[in-house]
Amino acid sequence: MPSALFVLMLLAALCSLGCAMSRDEKLKLRNQVVEMFDHAYQNYMDHAYPADELMPLTCRGRVRGLEPSRGDVDDALGKFSLTLIDTLDTLVLLNKTAEFEAAVRRVLSDVRLDNDIVVSVFETNIRVLGGLLGGHSMAVMLKEEGQHMRWYQDELLHMAKDLGLRLLPAFNTSSGLPYPRVNLKYGVRGPESRTGTETDTCTACAGTIILEFAALSRFTGDPVFEAHARRALDFLWEKRQRNSNLVGTTINIHSGEWVRRDSGVGAGIDSYYEYLLKAYVLLGDEQFLQRFNIHYASIMKYISQPPLLLDVHIHKPLLPARTWMDSLLAFFPGLQVLKGDIRPAIETHEMLYQVTKKHNFLPEAFTTDFRVHWAQHPLRPEFAESTYFLYKATGDPYYLEAGRTIMDNLNRFARVPCGFAAMKDVRTGSHEDRMDSFFLAEMFKYLFLLFADPEDLRFDVEDYIFTTEAHLLPLSLSTTPHVSSVPPNQTIPQVEQEELDDSNFDWTCPNTRLLFPDPAFPRNLREPIRSAVDRSCPRPAPYREPGMGAPPLRAQDFMANNPEHLELLRRMGVSLIHLKDGRVQLVQHATQAVSPIAAEDGVRFMQEMMELSSQQQKEQLPPRAIQIVSHPFFGRVVLTAGPAQFGTDLSKSATGVRGFVTVAEPYTGCGEITNGEEVQGHIALLQRGQCMFAEKARHIQKAGAIGGIVVDDNEGSSSDTAPLFQMAGDGRSTDDIALPLLFLFHKEGNILLEALKEYRQVEVLLGDKARDRAAIFKGADVREAEEDCQTEATSPTASESEATTTTSGKDGDASPTGGEDVGPAEDVGPAEADAPKADGGEEEEQRVDGAGRSADRLLADWRDDLEAFRQMEKDEL
Repeated sequence: MPSALFVLMLLAALCSLGCAMSRDEKLKLRNQVVEMFDHAYQNYMDHAYPADELMPLTCRGRVRGLEPSRGDVDDALGKFSLTLIDTLDTLVLLNKTAEFEAAVRRVLSDVRLDNDIVVSVFETNIRVLGGLLGGHSMAVMLKEEGQHMRWYQDELLHMAKDLGLRLLPAFNTSSGLPYPRVNLKYGVRGPESRTGTETDTCTACAGTIILEFAALSRFTGDPVFEAHARRALDFLWEKRQRNSNLVGTTINIHSGEWVRRDSGVGAGIDSYYEYLLKAYVLLGDEQFLQRFNIHYASIMKYISQPPLLLDVHIHKPLLPARTWMDSLLAFFPGLQVLKGDIRPAIETHEMLYQVTKKHNFLPEAFTTDFRVHWAQHPLRPEFAESTYFLYKATGDPYYLEAGRTIMDNLNRFARVPCGFAAMKDVRTGSHEDRMDSFFLAEMFKYLFLLFADPEDLRFDVEDYIFTTEAHLLPLSLSTTPHVSSVPPNQTIPQVEQEELDDSNFDWTCPNTRLLFPDPAFPRNLREPIRSAVDRSCPRPAPYREPGMGAPPLRAQDFMANNPEHLELLRRMGVSLIHLKDGRVQLVQHATQAVSPIAAEDGVRFMQEMMELSSQQQKEQLPPRAIQIVSHPFFGRVVLTAGPAQFGTDLSKSATGVRGFVTVAEPYTGCGEITNGEEVQGHIALLQRGQCMFAEKARHIQKAGAIGGIVVDDNEGSSSDTAPLFQMAGDGRSTDDIALPLLFLFHKEGNILLEALKEYRQVEVLLGDKARDRAAIFKGADVREAEEDCQTEATSPTASESEATTTTSGKDGDASPTGGEDVGPAEDVGPAEADAPKADGGEEEEQRVDGAGRSADRLLADWRDDLEAFRQMEKDEL
């Protein structure tokens, strides 16, 4: 027996180093990908179509103008059934040809492109134009096979050309760089267009046009589209910083001056580099390859600090621009595979994988020591993309396991009855009412291809190039006649030939063959990175040039009400902005400094301010979670809550505090609790105001409550727009308070009130983060609970609908074109004490009766979704 045990342990150890996944296991995972896609796509079609996107928490479509504005992120919505168009070629890749044919017919009959609406040129190009072209490519391929789409007469291509013509007015600038927005009906600059006044755009916004526009030109024979895209790329290339060969993040579309001079491979620049290399692959023009190689050499020299990729300043590339990374750079290892530079791709991917395992998803931004900087995660596909390309390049089954981790986390933490919901906060597991179109366009393509064998696909994917939105364009377009912006007899300028290093051309062609037969090679690269993330590497110190000395103002000495300090900031090009929520934001523009030396002092000041902000965040308590676990929510609704600086520390509790919610009387909790028998053993719901938080806690504790939830009385307040609120004590010892107290803003508090109104008995779990449902219900218990409740009235409430909404980055650039350069928004005071209010609190009955809107209209949908979830649990998803 001992020898047999030793053999089993040895086999387990060897498999942990890279056992091949069986075909049956890959088939199971591939089928699971298809089931997940069906869940997302069918819910969009059932609950959202013809709207642009699905709101998965409220089971309805997002229609621009009918929902509260989310800022720039809404510029992707044009009332053109965005998600359906973005998903067309995904349907074919997943062998859903009948659904594809039906979807094409819907697009042709229902979608209008002449809406009087202002949209992002960048997003409309990669999602809608790219989606139409990818759909056209698939339709032509299926028609040639002779079994499907025999009726097709290039209708999607005609729509694509119509859309391309509607985007062209944006390119009417002296530089050739497009305006960031265009009115689909009226173009730009006209009195009816409501756009055309912008001066800035991001580098990716202007440099991520060539694949779609060139494909459109070559499909239609009209060279105007490719010519405009080439002109924009030529201008960006000319404006690169000639010493560092890097480009900035934001550029003035008229003058060509760099507005933001920080440079990286993430938000604002990412797909510019991607499209230079892929334009060479698709079009065969070596000029694109040469430009990419020059940029790539500078990226590896200045930005790449394996496994990190850190932004720098284009004029001072040894000077870091920030100490955090954004999640959009997760595409870069995949691009490095296409380039053929596998070693740094393995290293950076491993760092991203470890951060993913640490937080379940890649946070929208994270620090160099792998802490959360921005906590959102809008279900971005870039990490899955790089995982697929690394598996294709190495054949290492390790990347199949990484893909399994992605799927498991999506099903455990993001799956909801009506689709998949974006994560508002990866630390707490709270959701956003958002499922972007790129989730269907990209995520399921890459996951399906990761587990698919060649015989599982109806076409050879190697005959296509993936756009940045993962749309499929045929490589045969390279042989289509076109008009080049560079005459055939014109040679590359001598300066470019001198800058070019021949070594950059190693492995420049796409290569998906097995590059490393020895599985130990990638494993040996990964091990030190895994260890580094586990022990959280120390943050690198800001770079200082020799002889520059200390800046005239240190961040730790800065006072916002000191006139001398404000004058010093002005001289360094730093502006002070007072936000409506009480915070102060610092923004640095080097061009506004009185001298280059002062500008560098400003950069150093901002660097110190970010470090100081990070240290202050360490001292603050993280957000807590309130998870509704009773019928019909079963743990799927999680509310972000503020902590108290007294009472039970939920981070030290493995199980949290679970109980039914009871509204305290008086609702303010500022006197003896009169309904003590109802509150005893329950979690008391209270209203903010009229007394200190600690006093409320003492009153409900005396009444026998096991916990408390304080709801903000500031109508309209929300965790979406306000910084984290921490409840402070009352100036004296709070050691006597032994129960947990959490704070909900008005919007989230109304969710609980409405749930109480609808279901009367609402059970919640107070914790430091959302718990896995299997842990809450002990596995099978949740299935039994759902089955028992299926015969009851099971309509969901707006508690699930209004749970979370935030503004986060877009798929391609995710960076606002103007505004914050380096500086963070600083919270003024990490904690607040609840001061007495003069106006008094409202009565309990008034609060409950006025909470939210009825959710009866979702009754039928909810019953259907309960059945789907029972099946999901049986499949152990």
